[in-house]
This record gives sequence, C-alpha cells and structure tokens, in this order.
Amino acid sequence: MGHQRIHFIVNPIAGKGERVLNEAYLDQFFIKSFHRLTVKYSQYKTHATSLTKESIAERADIIVACGGDGTINEVASCLVGTGIPLGIIPFGSGNGLASNLHIPKKLREALGLLRNAHTIRIDAGRMNDCYFFSNTGVGFDASVIKNYESSNRRTLSGYLGACMTSFKELKKPQEIGIKVNGKQWRTNPFLVFVSNTNVMGYHLSLTPQASLQDGLLDVLVITKINRFKMLVLGVLLLMNKPHLLKEATHFQTTGLDLSGLPGAHFDSQIDGEFHPMEDNTISIGIEKKALTVIVPRPKG
Repeated sequence: MGHQRIHFIVNPIAGKGERVLNEAYLDQFFIKSFHRLTVKYSQYKTHATSLTKESIAERADIIVACGGDGTINEVASCLVGTGIPLGIIPFGSGNGLASNLHIPKKLREALGLLRNAHTIRIDAGRMNDCYFFSNTGVGFDASVIKNYESSNRRTLSGYLGACMTSFKELKKPQEIGIKVNGKQWRTNPFLVFVSNTNVMGYHLSLTPQASLQDGLLDVLVITKINRFKMLVLGVLLLMNKPHLLKEATHFQTTGLDLSGLPGAHFDSQIDGEFHPMEDNTISIGIEKKALTVIVPRPKG
C-alpha cells in the first residue's frame, strides 16, 4: 500500500493569518504511516498557480487550497481536467465556492473531510482563457469588486461601502453586443453576471437557481437602470429575487459571447477578484464535470 501525498497551498495573508498552517500543526489530523504532507506558502498573486503546477509534477494525490476565493481559483484552475482532487480549507471573507459545497468553516472539520476524501465532479466556467468556479461578471459588480479590493476592509460593511463608491462613480454603461444560443442583441448593461453557483459569498445571490453540476451557466443581464432602481435591486438581492426587476433578464446557457465597441475594454471580475480584460470580446463557456473536489458526504 503506497502513501497518500497531500499538498497544502496556503495563502498566509487570507483570513488575517489567524492560524498558521504548518506541517507540525497538520500532522495531528493525519495518519503518520499513511499520509505524506507538504505545505507551501503563496507569497503573491499567481504564486499559488505555480506552486500547484509544481505539486502536480511532484505527483501529489490531493492538492488543498487554503485561502479565500482568489487562492481557491488559482489552485482549482490548474486542476481542471487532471482528475486530481481539490481540497478546500476556506480562509478569507467571501468563500462563494466553499459555502456552495457546504465545506465547514471550522478548520478541524474541514481537515476531517480530507481524510475521508469523498469527491464529486463539478462544472468549471471559462472566460476566454481563465477559469471561474463561482461566477464572473462585467459592469457594476466588477466595479464593486475593484473598490472592495482597494478599500482593504474585508467585511460586509466594507462590501456595502464599495457598492456605494461604485454607485457614485456610475458612468454611462458602454453598449455591448451579446450573443447567446444563436440569438444576438445589443444593450447598455448595468451588469452582466454569469454564475456557476447559487451563492455569491455573504449568502447573497444573483442567481438562486444555479447549480454546480447541471452543465449550464446562469446569466443575469440587467439593462441600464437609474439610481432608484439600483436601490430596488439591492433590496431584491437581499431577498434573493433579483430577477423580479423588470430590467433583468435571466436565462441558462452553455455559452455566450460579449463584444464591446472597438477600442473598448471590459472591467470584469472572476470569482470575486478584479480582472481587467485587454480585448473587447469575451467568450464565456462551461466545461462539464471538469473538476474533482472533496466535499462532505451526503447525510443519510
């Protein structure tokens, strides 16, 4: 019987460094004779990506992302299509994917899942050449994320503050073309939100019907709205009913293309991290059951 190699990719900055995960601490949760643990620390954005690629080359059996949505996205993106299971230890604020998969916030419980290693396969969203697992968006939500990242307050009030800043900076939305399922139309969107999951983080949801395993993306397009309508949207969001806004169109699809005017570029967010796009066309698709992930066993 061989050993099981578990590699931990840790973002030490996420979750305000409450817990330093090191091999000595982790050893108590695993079986010495069977598990071989390796811990690596990511020091900057994109570092988790190179550490994960290195772990794949070192033939890790399980690779565990320890951090917020950004770290999880970097690790998971490398594991798409490899069949290597992703473990998740959620540190950080939003944790859209972790809450969707019912991964416990308590460290001890999350580590326990890695020993049982019960896995499911989930869909991966793709935006040009980047993967997303929770959601991606263009327009207002990208602006909110940009302001949230620069505010350094990782709390719900910091998030609402970022909403207010974006609200004040609201520019006339650019006209874009949307092409879905053979249909094309042009719109000036307040936001285009594409989701693979039904939780955005903080239990707010723009797409309550979305599922990680249905092979479909849920898309919400909200056309240009005035400030009063934005407040209405805010209230509907808290009630998880944003689609009731008459400026909102909700549909499911396996892919869509967005095109801006020549010379325009999109501000977008991917899994809650700001992500400016250089080109003025975006192609969004889904890869069915492309990621293996360790989750709690279903009860019963």
